[in-house]
Amino acid sequence: MSTDRRASWLKGVLDLLVLASLTEDESYGYEISKTLAEAGLGQIKGGTLYPVLNRLEEAGLLAAEFRVTERGPGRRYYRLTERGRETLTEQSGLWLAFDESVRAMLTKGAAG
Repeated sequence: MSTDRRASWLKGVLDLLVLASLTEDESYGYEISKTLAEAGLGQIKGGTLYPVLNRLEEAGLLAAEFRVTERGPGRRYYRLTERGRETLTEQSGLWLAFDESVRAMLTKGAAG
């Protein structure tokens, strides 16, 4: 089994990571992608990221605002809503518990 499964793992947690990337301040798609890449998650392409942003906005977890810039194209800025913060807190706890269970099994398997 030499298949790199990171892409499928990332798909399962990308919504949560996008929410987490917006805890400090608002941001736009390219900057969110850079933040995730700098965290060691690889390059998230727009074709993957923007549907996530749209879905989170439609769910009321993000609010978005289009802003015109002096140079270059306008940008759509995203920020967490109160519901988004609550969801992030709840889902983070669930993910960390899941991560702990996975680590326990992998550690047990590696030691055995």
